[in-house]
Amino acid sequence: MERKFADLPLHYGKAPPWLFQRMKKLAREIILLFAIENRITDLIRNLSDPFWFQALGCLLGFDWHSSGLTTTTCGALKEGLGDLNKELGLFIVGGKGKTALKTPEEIKNIADKIGFDPEFWINISRLVARIDNNALQDGYQLYHHILIFTKHGEWCVIQQGMNEENKYARRYHWLGEEVKSFIEDPHKAICSEKKEKIVLNLVAKESKPSQEIITFLSSENPQVTLSLWEKVYLKLPSNHPITFKDIKPENLKSILLKTYEKPPKDFKELIMFEGVGAKTLRALALISELIYGKAPSFKDPARFSFAHGGKDGYPYPVDRKTYDKSIEILEKAIKKARLGKREEISALKRLSFFFKF
Repeated sequence: MERKFADLPLHYGKAPPWLFQRMKKLAREIILLFAIENRITDLIRNLSDPFWFQALGCLLGFDWHSSGLTTTTCGALKEGLGDLNKELGLFIVGGKGKTALKTPEEIKNIADKIGFDPEFWINISRLVARIDNNALQDGYQLYHHILIFTKHGEWCVIQQGMNEENKYARRYHWLGEEVKSFIEDPHKAICSEKKEKIVLNLVAKESKPSQEIITFLSSENPQVTLSLWEKVYLKLPSNHPITFKDIKPENLKSILLKTYEKPPKDFKELIMFEGVGAKTLRALALISELIYGKAPSFKDPARFSFAHGGKDGYPYPVDRKTYDKSIEILEKAIKKARLGKREEISALKRLSFFFKF
């Protein structure tokens, strides 16, 4: 299949109820299909793949060129999974807006019912969100965060940010098994049509020396670091879109007092420090570059963008009759497979060979 590139503009509103109900049902059958084949691990890997995820959104029938594919597809997967989570050992937490903020609470509630330590998953959820919001400063503010994990420890994260100025969205994919370090090129993929000219990427491999200086500065006497910031401001180059108003010395000082009193052991711990946000990291990164000569990466890591199809009538309107028939076929195949009759499942697998890309 040819992989084409297209704009991913922000679309507001939501999927109509008649479509979302079908999306949930079909998503549930797809999850069950993976479970029956003992391929939940493959499902996690596939969801972290930007092209597979986009194809799933197409299959479920969402917008062909909309940011809403991400949020609605994830919502359909989460609601479709529903009470199957304990049986399958598969869990989906998070969502859009306020729901994303309640992710730690969601993890704790599941942990109480299932019986596992929630802190490991809460830490991963918070860390990837902080990295994509603060350590990777590309102009896209996160508004969607979903963590998908299993009882065996596999996981992926799908996040999406929006840029209110250019009206585009950007999606961030993570795959647990491929994360060797959270602070060195940790993403599976970052998907966006719009390539930004200047992006502060503090988790790029090239930013390693800058990470070390930033961590060191956070542990230094705040007065010393603030004096360095004043020097930076006096010779701030034009290629850095930042003004003195963006970073207030008094705010920077209060954060640095906290990190000085309890120094972080490394850059990863600094990212997780309460109060250390994008502006603090940017100020310390500029000091690292202009005073110590250790420049972070300013290259945009976004690599992919997509075209997809359905809800708005592109490339064609959703065919409700065919959609319902697809759900019915999967439901019957899965019910029979659970009874040991795998002929229809085998037929579906053979059919899939014709559509590999």
